[in-house]
Amino acid sequence: MLTTEEILKKVRELEIKSKRLTNHMFTGEYHTAFKGRGMSFKEVREYHPGDDIRFIDWNVSARMGHAYSKMFEEERELSVFLLVDVSASSLFGTVHQRKKDLITEICAVLSFSAINNNDKVGAIFFSDIIEKYIKPQKGKQHVLYIVRELLTEQPKKKGTNLKEAIRFFNNSSRRKSIVFILSDFMDNSYEDALKVASKKHDVIGIKVYDKMDMSIPDLGLLQVEDAETGKMRWIDTSNKLVRYNYEQEFHKHNERCNEAFVRAGADLLHMTAGEDYVKVLQKFFINRSK
Repeated sequence: MLTTEEILKKVRELEIKSKRLTNHMFTGEYHTAFKGRGMSFKEVREYHPGDDIRFIDWNVSARMGHAYSKMFEEERELSVFLLVDVSASSLFGTVHQRKKDLITEICAVLSFSAINNNDKVGAIFFSDIIEKYIKPQKGKQHVLYIVRELLTEQPKKKGTNLKEAIRFFNNSSRRKSIVFILSDFMDNSYEDALKVASKKHDVIGIKVYDKMDMSIPDLGLLQVEDAETGKMRWIDTSNKLVRYNYEQEFHKHNERCNEAFVRAGADLLHMTAGEDYVKVLQKFFINRSK
């Protein structure tokens, strides 16, 4: 459990790092990667050669005696939702950071990118229940509140229920939103809910994992515990077939996740704890901009 002083220090560190990344690496890329709700009427001005004749305001033109065009602008304000997996498996980590630490950093960067573009940010923390709902709002203080909650959240449950989290979001968000789902996706029953969400919202999954999720070293006979169910079992890591099957199961799970997002028409990014997530985000923003 972090002390109040440690929490405030960590929040400040994340704020500084996120602002630096947002200002120097993601400038403009977030803005162009995500479109607004559409075009809204701005004003009427005199018709200029080259203006689209479909936008001539015939009523104003008739009153003024010459042509006037309607001008429009993009409605930029968006709501960004962070669906954050706070289940027990997010606490796993064998390098310099746990999966939860990586998720918290990414959430901070995405949140500061959003408020820099005058967008609202909200969050849903979930395990196998909805642990916390934070209504979308604007402003730096609101983002810092979300970061503090991420750092101090003590979930009531240990499991993962992505379907319930996505359904809760579908029922709570009426307007089209940008949705980032940050999880290790240790659940296989969310595809239908994901399809429903993707029909209305811009959904991006961020799958986080530790290097030990991918493969296990030869450490002999080990007793391991499932963080979410508490089940214990022995595995012989010196057995090459055991290690091979472990790696194959990881790749199969990744493939299932990729296929679920493709079928839903959504994006899925992969992030490894301890490695540079900035390049993955930047590449994604640039590709979306194109």
